Amino acid sequence: MVEIEMIDTRSRAQVNEFVQFHYRLYRGHPQWVPPFVSDIKLMLNRDKHPFFEHSDGDFFLAKRGKEVVGRIAVLENKPFNQYHQTRKAQFYLFDCIDDQEVANCLFDAAFDWCRKRKLDTLLGPKGLSPFDGYGIQVEGFEHRQMMTMMNYNYPYYPVLFEKAGFQKEVDFVSCYLGENFKLPEKVAEVARRLKERGKFRVSNFKTKRELLRCAAQIGEVYNKTFVNNWEYYPLTPREIKLAVDNILLVAVPQLIKLIYYNEEVVGFLFGFPDISAALQRHGGHLTPWGIVDMLIELKRTRRLSLNGVGVLPEYQGRGGNALLYYEMVQTIKSFNYEHVELTQMAETAVQVRRDLVTAGAIPYKNHRIYTRQV
Repeated sequence: MVEIEMIDTRSRAQVNEFVQFHYRLYRGHPQWVPPFVSDIKLMLNRDKHPFFEHSDGDFFLAKRGKEVVGRIAVLENKPFNQYHQTRKAQFYLFDCIDDQEVANCLFDAAFDWCRKRKLDTLLGPKGLSPFDGYGIQVEGFEHRQMMTMMNYNYPYYPVLFEKAGFQKEVDFVSCYLGENFKLPEKVAEVARRLKERGKFRVSNFKTKRELLRCAAQIGEVYNKTFVNNWEYYPLTPREIKLAVDNILLVAVPQLIKLIYYNEEVVGFLFGFPDISAALQRHGGHLTPWGIVDMLIELKRTRRLSLNGVGVLPEYQGRGGNALLYYEMVQTIKSFNYEHVELTQMAETAVQVRRDLVTAGAIPYKNHRIYTRQV
């Protein structure tokens, strides 16, 4: 018999039980990259995570006897609902053994939670911040997860979702770019002309100190860029700080590109060296040796993630994306990266994805957001 237990987030023992199930379920899997334990615990900390300044959520465990067999977080993002005039809930941190009964019990608990709050739709996986990674993986299971910027799951997860009545909401596709990646000449020519005119320019940071000076500008433009995206809601100052801190944690200054128009930041493109191998070696624990190992991997890796590209809506269609990618390609060549991934591009960004395919990008991973009426 499956029993569902809502955990007390002030109980260290219950929080540990919730967090550790994921590590036990995936331990030793070659494609899984463990998140930092401290990051997951922060999501359950109502006093410290900025999400809980404006919204609410609860965390559930599924048990058979004393054994944990599944978990789920159910969240109501109130600013999202206010902005979009909806009554939606979202779920995250879903993990489950390959057992439909367990999955159904977890989802039934989530549906009941929604009904008590007069919410009519449940969608996810969708986390507490923009950098939590969207969806469950439905394609590309043979490829390693890109750090903690996306989720990895067993291939049976989509089956559990669909048998529970969930349907596709939107896909986030990741594309592979090999060492021969280069922009089409037409795109490169647009970038060169834009650069010659002088109104647009792209930053070339050399030090972390220079980058830190622009942290506030990065946060501001990040918050404004995605106003037309389905997942957008206005972030609070603390949420912006959390997102920017995550960016700067593993940032190599030369790989963070900001685009300016007449000295105003109007867009960005973020590149991150892939330190997945180091993260796997340390199993989610942040130790002094682990930090040293990650810094070594930062310089040693030949893999790069491009995750986060945007131009303010009023400047789109004027060549800014072309200039950003043009400048990034020059930097990639100077660092000798051999493998580049475009991480989690929403399928709704039709023109951006079309440009990437033209540039030789090959879709090779797919993460899906599911939805169901409750």
